[in-house]
Amino acid sequence: MATLFELQNRAAVLRNHAARLGFDMVGIAKAERMDEEAIRLEKWLNKNHHGKMAYMANHFEKRIDPTILVPGAKTVVSLMYNYYTEKKQEDETAPKISKYAFGKDYHFIIKNKLKELIAVLNEEIGEINGRCFVDSAPVLERDWAKRSGVGWIGKNTMLIHPKKGSYFFLAELIIDVEIATDNPIKDYCGTCTRCIDACPTDAISPTGYFMDGSKCISYLTIELKENIPKEFKGKMENWMFGCDICQEVCPWNRFSRKHEEPEFEPHPDLLKMDKKDWEEITREVFNKVFKKSAVKRTRFSGLKRNIDFLD
Repeated sequence: MATLFELQNRAAVLRNHAARLGFDMVGIAKAERMDEEAIRLEKWLNKNHHGKMAYMANHFEKRIDPTILVPGAKTVVSLMYNYYTEKKQEDETAPKISKYAFGKDYHFIIKNKLKELIAVLNEEIGEINGRCFVDSAPVLERDWAKRSGVGWIGKNTMLIHPKKGSYFFLAELIIDVEIATDNPIKDYCGTCTRCIDACPTDAISPTGYFMDGSKCISYLTIELKENIPKEFKGKMENWMFGCDICQEVCPWNRFSRKHEEPEFEPHPDLLKMDKKDWEEITREVFNKVFKKSAVKRTRFSGLKRNIDFLD
């Protein structure tokens, strides 16, 4: 059994190499069943707040218990990777894209960094078995990040860090090695209701902390493969892929700082395209501007559907 010194040393090695690879924060939690989170997830599913995202109801036990998802798991490591940019689309009347999708698809970029991180840890800590995740499996990533102290889950259901804001991708390592764990931090949302008040589709509960995913603009423009329900006509606030409204109004994002990841820089044409360019976009332009982009997820037909719905 490892000593406290060994556990703390493993944590130090992990943090140092994670920082070298560009991760802004690292949080460590014991791998165990999430009883409280399981109750909340079941309630959310029973209310059909996952909409057409049927996969959210699959693998329930794996989703709430990392030791089932990764047999032998002892530790869940949560990592945050900044994607904030002050760059904006030049035409303020053009259909809008969420900041996270400006550059290349984060799944591949961060997954490669996680693989490198595990390789280094194997060399310096000893043999490590486990898996790395970037929004790619039934993992309650925000809940694990909260447990490990890298932020609290705000009223908009986003993970928020008190000195860095919320424009972060989350990733996880679920491994079979014990590492010194961290403690959760305080919720600093207080009496603020800016995200609740600003959401044009009323996706966030009036009291916060609960999101009806089937009403979220990000869901409607990315996850939903059918036609967008007519009830949302005139409520999309010009978002054609994703939505940043609840982050834009969050006071804690005054602490956001520009990312340092070259792969997240947008294609040169993306920010210059005006309203007309988007309305007349061709498949050829789509493939050029969004090569290796997360926007490919919605496909050309999906993006056209979203743009047409905004008219």
